[in-house]
Amino acid sequence: MRKKRKLQIYENVEIIDIADKGKGLAKVGDLVIFVNQVVPGDIVDVKIVKRKRNYKEAAVIKFHKYSEKRCEPKCEHFGLCGGCKWQNMPYEEQLKFKQKQVEAALQRIGKVDISGINQIIGSENTYFYRNKLEYTFSNRRWFTDIEIRPEGERNADGLGFHIPGMFDRIVDIEKCWLQAEPSNAIRLSVREFAVKNGYEFYDVRNHVGFLRNLVVRTSTTGEFMIILLVAQDDKEKIDNIMNHILSEFPEITSLFYIVNTKKNDSYFDLEPKLFHGKDFIMEKMGDLQFKIGPKSFYQTNSEQGHVLYQITEKFAKLTGNEIVYDLYTGTGTIANFVAKNAKQVIGIEFIPEAIEDAKENAKLNNIKNTKFFAGDMKDIFTDEFINKNGKPDVIILDPPRAGIHKNVIAAIRYANPQKIVYVSCNPATQARDVELLSDIYEVKDIQPVDMFPHTHHIENVLLMERK
Repeated sequence: MRKKRKLQIYENVEIIDIADKGKGLAKVGDLVIFVNQVVPGDIVDVKIVKRKRNYKEAAVIKFHKYSEKRCEPKCEHFGLCGGCKWQNMPYEEQLKFKQKQVEAALQRIGKVDISGINQIIGSENTYFYRNKLEYTFSNRRWFTDIEIRPEGERNADGLGFHIPGMFDRIVDIEKCWLQAEPSNAIRLSVREFAVKNGYEFYDVRNHVGFLRNLVVRTSTTGEFMIILLVAQDDKEKIDNIMNHILSEFPEITSLFYIVNTKKNDSYFDLEPKLFHGKDFIMEKMGDLQFKIGPKSFYQTNSEQGHVLYQITEKFAKLTGNEIVYDLYTGTGTIANFVAKNAKQVIGIEFIPEAIEDAKENAKLNNIKNTKFFAGDMKDIFTDEFINKNGKPDVIILDPPRAGIHKNVIAAIRYANPQKIVYVSCNPATQARDVELLSDIYEVKDIQPVDMFPHTHHIENVLLMERK
């Protein structure tokens, strides 16, 4: 028999900093320990839950002293739901650590001089700032300490968010502070109807059940979209629950359902079916309007998204004579946003539906100097493509967290633009890519922007100019 490893405990450990993915950082001698749900200045006893070669991960078993940098979380689900891990830290402190995260990555990985970095721009709204949330139905919700008592309710159906690190358990959410009403009211109403009528919540282990996901999208124009994902094409059940949603919330702009019989929750390869209303909602950004469909990508924090694009436009300093390439254009929001000051903007994106949205939004705003192409970036953005469409004066990049593919780096070198404006949601991969281009480009401006209060996530806009 394998012997049980003795539980390893460290006492009176001080949390000294915030590390990767928002975890607290502690040191015991030369040992590095990462700890969840702590704030720098906390003094705690911890037990080791995961061992790695160069560090260990731990959970708190006792607090000896609470940090002065702490505050009381607003959300009753804090500590279970992993969505807002920094709600126990004042927002001003969160911004300091996010600024440090960008500076450290650029210095350590990118070898960038950060002496001229701008101070991070915080979000005006720190609660109810998201325009999209996706909830999960599960027949294996997490029970709190109170609920597991004999007198507690033991109905295992729940509608909410996944427990961090558990694919099959969700926190049944009563109130989420991330999205404004009617988001909470809709979720609670749908859950109540489903339980009352005996609709099966999805069992992700055995892939049985009827209800899978609920997506709520809102906009600054006051319109909102509901998408219900079900695992069975049961017309009677679908009609009943959709009619219930519509009767309770007649102000709904767009009501969709999607039948997903796959073993994963992704729905971008599935057909949304319109049950009621328009097949889009309208969003505004400055003077522009954008149609948002059920699969459309749009910055999740609408107000900060506008700030992000204004900075991108400022860094590009377009005069009206430039050819601009917008790589990883998504639904063309940045491309259409800067088009008024450019000679031509060329957008490239992997998802064909997103490119159709980009074209539609250009048409909607009477923008005639944009072209959009769908395909894998490393396959589309080539020397041949650049020769055919013209060498860019400015390249704008907004890649996924993994950063830029090596083939794209090579194509950027060939294109040899005067300026590169790099928008990133991952300072580490951004810094890596900057270092790969550092022999011909130098960093001229850096602006961190916080899009996601109470999380460790950070956006950074960086201007590079040809040496």
